Amino acid sequence: MTYENVHPLRTVTVNGMTAEIDELLAPVVELTWRNGFRTFTSCQDAGESNASWVDILPHMADYVARRTGWAFLDFPVDDGLAFLTAVAKSGPRDAFYVRMTHWAAPDAWDVKVKPMDVAMMREAEESFFEIRLLQVCLPVYDLPELERRLAEYEAGRLVSPASTDWTTVGRPRRA
Repeated sequence: MTYENVHPLRTVTVNGMTAEIDELLAPVVELTWRNGFRTFTSCQDAGESNASWVDILPHMADYVARRTGWAFLDFPVDDGLAFLTAVAKSGPRDAFYVRMTHWAAPDAWDVKVKPMDVAMMREAEESFFEIRLLQVCLPVYDLPELERRLAEYEAGRLVSPASTDWTTVGRPRRA
């Protein structure tokens, strides 16, 4: 199976790093790199990108349906954690923050650390699992706020900790 990008691309260059990035994610990836966070891969709509797989791999239909309208960024684990911290610190603890931090929030971000067997790429080697990848999957409608927060972080404009409205995840409102 060969892979052809289904999304329009834009070239992003920051500090000697250059890559073709999906058009909707290009500003986010550029700011991510400018803030010093490395990425592996990204996609502006995982459902659209994987839709052609369903013909060959019918079990992918559910994934395609669930991931249509969802973007992702893949990071080395430490960079992904630093990215999440930067995004949390550079905006209010609002509904966006609740989506990025709590699994039960409506449209909660899906953040996973994925162990990988080195033998997947080097089949002659013994299996050996390492944690190399942190994936952040988020609704596409969060991209403008993500871009804004990364720009705020780059400018050094951080938001002081404050109380959070957790009612969407079942916590009572504080008085």
